[in-house]
Amino acid sequence: MCLAVPMQVLEIHGYDARCNANGVERRVNLFLVQDQAVSVGDFVVVHVGYAIQKIEPGQARSAWETHDQLHAMEPPHA
Repeated sequence: MCLAVPMQVLEIHGYDARCNANGVERRVNLFLVQDQAVSVGDFVVVHVGYAIQKIEPGQARSAWETHDQLHAMEPPHA
């Protein structure tokens, strides 16, 4: 299964960005979204270290709310 995570852009240096998702920071490559105007403060969907799409803040919030709801439904691990 593949998972893409919405992250907020904190810094940009060329095609490299520092992004945050729920307090976790990662370096993200922006090469695949170079046709989109990505700026600090924007949200991107990240898959295996690459931003694959710019999204609106509401879409990012909705994705994290859905993730949190699914996580709350998981049974405890033994």
